[in-house]
Amino acid sequence: MTGDRSSLDQPARLALLQIMEDRHGKASTIITSRLPVKEWYDYIGDPTLADAILDRLLHQAHRIELKGESLRKKR
Repeated sequence: MTGDRSSLDQPARLALLQIMEDRHGKASTIITSRLPVKEWYDYIGDPTLADAILDRLLHQAHRIELKGESLRKKR
């Protein structure tokens, strides 16, 4: 893991899993993050729950990864 990011605590992991479970196959979900997907396992912090969450999130997902400088820097 990079920087000073800590992992999610257990209540946050379970809440995220519940949200993904409730929406899976029923509704669209948009998530934006500066954290690369490869670091999500470490951020979620529990390999079993990370597998369950990411399975529901990434199944049939459309990922768009942006590269380049932040537009905030240009202002």
